[in-house]
Amino acid sequence: MTVSEALEWGATCLDGKNGRGDARRLLFSDLVTEGSDRDLTSEEFDRFKDRIQARMRGQPVAQIIGYRDFWKSRFIVTGDVLDPRPETEHIIEAALTLPNVTRILDLGTGSGAIALSLAQEFPEAHVVATDISRSALDIARQNAEELDLTSRVTFVESCWYATLSDTFDLIVSNPPYIAQDEMAELSASVRDFEPHLALTPGGDGLESYRIIFEGAPEALRGRGDIILEHGAAQAKAVSDIAENAGFFRQSLIRDLSGLDRVSHFCGK
Repeated sequence: MTVSEALEWGATCLDGKNGRGDARRLLFSDLVTEGSDRDLTSEEFDRFKDRIQARMRGQPVAQIIGYRDFWKSRFIVTGDVLDPRPETEHIIEAALTLPNVTRILDLGTGSGAIALSLAQEFPEAHVVATDISRSALDIARQNAEELDLTSRVTFVESCWYATLSDTFDLIVSNPPYIAQDEMAELSASVRDFEPHLALTPGGDGLESYRIIFEGAPEALRGRGDIILEHGAAQAKAVSDIAENAGFFRQSLIRDLSGLDRVSHFCGK
């Protein structure tokens, strides 16, 4: 079977909206060179077939191939962390509008994609990245090593602010925000393969924001800035929580689908 024939076979197996795109990523990530149309070896096709079957079972492509490209770098991804998504890059975009950022806190870092991308963009800054999951922190540390950022990013096992004593110019987070009754509506590739701890805080999905804003006054230097991802229908609710804690929204960023996705808040 040639490369092009294998791609057609994989796309047919996966079908659906993203079938061809998923097949391309599974084939060209590291098995063969894109643009080639040679015959696949039996070993290459067997590996590709295993990947297609894993995707048919719902496993995310990033978990199958082991990485996701995010912002300007490549990050190791496993079932212990969320698959970093393109809309989360808006957090980085919002942060780049801020001056004089030297201390950054990333709450619930997961793979470390946000923390490490900010460390690259702010070369004079030090980043502290927390997560309650030790397994997630192991992945984040591996990513820091791959990007040669271990001296500038500190990873801390912590439930939110629990073990922190420093203060920061900027707090960022893509916290769990899916309401408990919405979990059943998620695609199987998310619900069955990504860590529930990173997807939902339970209840109405807003508890993470209550905790973040409650602890922010002590964690921020001066007025400070907070940049958060949230659900498309949560922008007003998150803004209300922020205002009750003395923070006010400076900007709201919509993702490529036109949905409210990232908010930037500042203290009085």
